[in-house]
Amino acid sequence: MEEINLVAVVIPNYNGTKYLERCLASLKEQTFSDYCVIVSDDCSSDDSIAVCKKCSPDTILISRECNGGFSAAVNDGIRQGIQMGAEYIILLNNDTEVAPDFIEQLFTAASTHKDCFSVQARMLSLANPEILDDAGDFYMLPGFAYARGKGREAKRYEKACRIFSSCAGAAIYNVSVLQEIGLFDEMHFAYLEDVDIGYRARIFGYYNYYEPKAIVYHAGSATSGSRYNEFKTRLAARNSIYLIYKNQTVLQWILHCPCILAGLLVKQLFFCRKGMGKIYFQSVLEGFSMSFSNEGKKHKVRFRMKNLGNYLRLELELWWNMVRKLFSYF
Repeated sequence: MEEINLVAVVIPNYNGTKYLERCLASLKEQTFSDYCVIVSDDCSSDDSIAVCKKCSPDTILISRECNGGFSAAVNDGIRQGIQMGAEYIILLNNDTEVAPDFIEQLFTAASTHKDCFSVQARMLSLANPEILDDAGDFYMLPGFAYARGKGREAKRYEKACRIFSSCAGAAIYNVSVLQEIGLFDEMHFAYLEDVDIGYRARIFGYYNYYEPKAIVYHAGSATSGSRYNEFKTRLAARNSIYLIYKNQTVLQWILHCPCILAGLLVKQLFFCRKGMGKIYFQSVLEGFSMSFSNEGKKHKVRFRMKNLGNYLRLELELWWNMVRKLFSYF
């Protein structure tokens, strides 16, 4: 019988040889002992699996036969963790290094908040730890998601707080809530899947938190290659439309329409300047097509009257997130 661990750390990997060894090494130094590590390899073409077996033979390996994207890889890892009896799942990017009390701090925060779905760590730049990479993700009316504090001084984000959703690059998730609301939506492939699942949890009445004591050092864009590229632009643009469709009611679509159209125009102009205007426009159209496909309709979060209060709180939050983004109050 496999050993039961309270926490399972799931690392999705795709051609991550450059970073994987250091990531796994940092996990060996944890002050928390009741955990296992699962690497879910998404059909890498490099020697990631060999490196993993060599440097961390106790790691549980999942070797996918086809590349299904971030969501599919983490879902395989989550299912493995649940099968092994884990009550909490930590998702961790392969291009990270963690502090010795990383798991302990996340677990303590997650188990303290009874209404908690997820808790995100404080993600610092691996190249310059004084600079913040992500302190929680926020989402606002035009359909924009943004990383709180990205590129700013890390010392400004030393207070724990609620956030809209957790970045899946370094966060802990409550298994019982995952079993209630469902796993990551694999139609996303990659990008915005963490905002989507955080949004879904909020609709069900759960919250997401930021724990600054849990420290992670993040290289960033290790898989996609850069902050702005065709791959990321296509998926993020497509998924932004799909995210709105599946998590908001028809009434919200109508109320938000002017803001959404304005947001699409701003993004279109931005990517035109980047030389990717055509790609962005085509991807937005693809997002509408995906949303109203038979498969997309199956994933839509159905409105339930018992969640009306949660929808109203979220509506106010979407407006407030837009205001504070505009005035940099975060």
